[in-house]
Amino acid sequence: MVKDHIDLTLNEEELFELIHKVVEHFDLGTVVRVSGGWVRDKLLGIPSNDIDIALDNTHGLEFCNKVNDYLSEINKENVDVCFIPCNPKRSKHLETTRMRLNGREGDELWIDFVNLRSEEYNDNTRIPTMDFGTPKVDAERRDLTINSLFYNVETKLIEDFTGRGIADLKSGKIVTPLPPMRTFLDDPLRVLRAIRFGARFGFVLDEELKKVASDEEVKAAIDGKISRERIGREVDLVIFDKRSGNQPVKAMASIADLGLFWTVFRRPPIPEGRERSCVDFLDSAWSETIDSGKKGKKIPVVDYIIRDSLKLKNSDAETVISLHTAAKKFVTLIPSLVSKEDNQAVDVDWKRDIIDVPIASKLRILTGLLFQGD
Repeated sequence: MVKDHIDLTLNEEELFELIHKVVEHFDLGTVVRVSGGWVRDKLLGIPSNDIDIALDNTHGLEFCNKVNDYLSEINKENVDVCFIPCNPKRSKHLETTRMRLNGREGDELWIDFVNLRSEEYNDNTRIPTMDFGTPKVDAERRDLTINSLFYNVETKLIEDFTGRGIADLKSGKIVTPLPPMRTFLDDPLRVLRAIRFGARFGFVLDEELKKVASDEEVKAAIDGKISRERIGREVDLVIFDKRSGNQPVKAMASIADLGLFWTVFRRPPIPEGRERSCVDFLDSAWSETIDSGKKGKKIPVVDYIIRDSLKLKNSDAETVISLHTAAKKFVTLIPSLVSKEDNQAVDVDWKRDIIDVPIASKLRILTGLLFQGD
């Protein structure tokens, strides 16, 4: 169920009280809001330490310096401040200032400060031109309505400038604030974020969103405007982020159903028509091999996808291949494992050297070796 208010922890109350005092002490006139995921998760009753502060009339670094000025005046220890500049080459388009506070129980809180912004994109890049924006403009330029909500620190009220963020959260819909074609062409990575959040919360993708996500122009934008590294990080979040609710298969099915499978998992030339089998069994990516270019050595397609298409770590490819190998061997043991017959002979084409052990022990030994990675 979605709450109609936000319950603050003691750490959050102290943080927001400090911010209020800084604004009041220096007469800054700044309206301070918490934005995005923290608001969404709090309304869903999910604990969140991901606090992003949006400022309407100043930059994050300027505000954090005011925080330390205030702490110095009241004879309290300054907080650590970290300025993270823009780095478009690494898909970081907005400067951010991080402030570290010590919580009541010794835990560390890192809070990100940014200014409300507007964005303008051109046709050939996903790097926007940034400027100060109104809360409404800032909300509308976000990826999804459920991620566009604000919590006003002063009034303690939730602000829904898209007019439908709370409604979509309650009805479980994944919708873009602006028409999906504009949202996705501005930043095509938002297609994958929509799929990820839909799978994570079990929400339904809006029909118009799905239609646009499958559009050839959007596919071309994903392929042409987003780096392989950035796609790889998003896929990594789909599969391994513990907050994703163990729904990677649902996300992968959405990617396939929207016709985005080979746009995301760019592959070497192999026969068409195997997208669904990759989702259901991963058999195609495992059984197909390609020439690695190293003295005719063959490698599984899954190795190519992880290393080259997603630009993930070599160790990730090695781990996946090891799991595939173990799974393939484990399948051969299933008939014996489910059999009700005692002392059943186990006939497999691997670990042939295990021949001098009792029949009753062989199945247990083979299973144990698989779990050990042998």
